[in-house]
Amino acid sequence: MATRIPRPDAGFNPTVFYGAIGLIAFLLATALLNLHRAEEAFLAVQRYATANFGWLLVLTANILLIACGYLAATRHGDVRLGGSEARPEFSRTAWFAMLFSAGMGIGLLFYGVAEPIQHFSHPPLSHFSTPEANTPLELAGNAQHAMGLTYLHWGLHAWAIYAIIALGLAYVSFNRGKTLSIGAFLHQLWPNLPRLAVDIVDILAIVATVCGVATSLGFGASQINAGLSFLVGAEDTIAAKFVIIGVVTALATLSVALGLDKGIKWLSEVNMGLAIGLALFLLIVGPTVFLLDSFIQNLGYYVQRFIYLSTWTESYTGETWQLDWTIFYYAWWISWSPFVGIFIARISYGRTVREFILGTLLVPVLFTFLWMTIFGDSAIHIELFGAGGLADAVSKSMPDALFAFLSHYPLTSLLSALAIFIIATFFVTSADSGALVVAMIASGGDHEAGFAPRVTWAIAMGVLAAGLLFAGGLGALQTAAIVTGLPFALVLLVIAGGTIRLIGQDLDKDAQAAKP
Repeated sequence: MATRIPRPDAGFNPTVFYGAIGLIAFLLATALLNLHRAEEAFLAVQRYATANFGWLLVLTANILLIACGYLAATRHGDVRLGGSEARPEFSRTAWFAMLFSAGMGIGLLFYGVAEPIQHFSHPPLSHFSTPEANTPLELAGNAQHAMGLTYLHWGLHAWAIYAIIALGLAYVSFNRGKTLSIGAFLHQLWPNLPRLAVDIVDILAIVATVCGVATSLGFGASQINAGLSFLVGAEDTIAAKFVIIGVVTALATLSVALGLDKGIKWLSEVNMGLAIGLALFLLIVGPTVFLLDSFIQNLGYYVQRFIYLSTWTESYTGETWQLDWTIFYYAWWISWSPFVGIFIARISYGRTVREFILGTLLVPVLFTFLWMTIFGDSAIHIELFGAGGLADAVSKSMPDALFAFLSHYPLTSLLSALAIFIIATFFVTSADSGALVVAMIASGGDHEAGFAPRVTWAIAMGVLAAGLLFAGGLGALQTAAIVTGLPFALVLLVIAGGTIRLIGQDLDKDAQAAKP
């Protein structure tokens, strides 16, 4: 018998719904009516925020990771989401597949080759890398540092951002019987907090999710189009990308319409299985021993340099490399955290806090590291010991990088077709889970939301992506989404401290009640 999650009273919140619609319409109108100025304005705000508050994002990521460790290691870790009698709604396999697919699965295909090669060919100015590398030893140092930076961007800090918000919202919803929303959490922490302040946070959560998923659909269409151009010579046109967005949106709409168990879970398991199959093929056919050696060495380098990499702010070099990479990633993960956090919270009923923390940190991170080693180190191997040319391919077009990389392997056409299909399914899982989360927030934190809201938001995000792609405004919308990362960093710090406090309060009450 399927586990039934208690559903708290939730209802349509007109302030949040119409506020989010109004803000999205404003951003869309701004981008469409005066695209050039909109991009300049959004980019200026982003550059100012990251240049002056990048230290805050670095500090936030580290504090959230420490908070995760504290929650897992202390008495808080024994608490079960939903109460002592609650049991998980999904198997561990399905749980891992869904949280990974929604969290960053698509990014691994887009950046798996491109990012390590970028760091290798254009390293930051530091004593661990040599920008003008010429000797084999210097090139080897750059390769190692490139993988260390890639691990930093896709590792523990990224998943700690997701884990903290997901755990806080899940606890308040499942253990205190409140709705699944940031607003409900803040009200538990501060009962006298003005309703408008809470609604503003939920509005920003919807806007960040819609903007993030819409831009991902647009950029994903570009990568799928690049793959089809490589595979069958399809033209790289707006019309082709419209068709791609239409197909992905239709599949996402179908998936979210079928619901969490029949649609999103099933599709997440399929795309994870295919992704693992592709990675294993490249591991076996590629430089296997080199990759296994590199995985062990990369892990050691990441552990040894962990504190340095985690607190590096480029203060003494005066460079802007970190703003374009590390700070950009942290802002992007934080801007996505309401979407991914709410989705992970929704699927984590019945897990203990310790299982939740370890499951959302260690398993996805180890898989990500292995994936980045297989793709990234294989690409670096081609640059160091093979035909080369990938650095030039990445500099010309990041969407093309994956397919330029696959051209160095046998069965190139089959691998490219499989990669295109995996990319498409990862985009579908991002879009359908995003639509579910937005429908949940707009429905006042309803765990299931209604059929009509789920379908409507899925279609709306596809239409928004197509419209901005036509107008050339995807970059502006992406920048607008990233800008939300700074204020949400403060919200995440509140959630981290509040989660520890709320769980501790309930544990103290239980201990007092148990006394004779």
